[in-house]
Amino acid sequence: MTLKIFLTIFITVLFAELGDKTQLATLLFATNKENPKIIVFCAAALALIVATGIAVLLGNAITKYINPKVLSWIAGIGFIIIGIWTIIKS
Repeated sequence: MTLKIFLTIFITVLFAELGDKTQLATLLFATNKENPKIIVFCAAALALIVATGIAVLLGNAITKYINPKVLSWIAGIGFIIIGIWTIIKS
């Protein structure tokens, strides 16, 4: 059960992160010849770990006040709005 949950989260977050602005920013830092690639990797990885930690803590705190199903709807609607805005903006 734990491995299934782990893989579900891993695959979901991996595909959500591919090609996003965070990955593009990291790519741009890596193109600079003066930036050691290991530093770019470690700094970006640490930033993602910290951001994820904040998300987990906030998610845990929010579920005490809002039903997780409602949060799923809010997140889904938010993604749809961002998608429509991105299409219109282009």
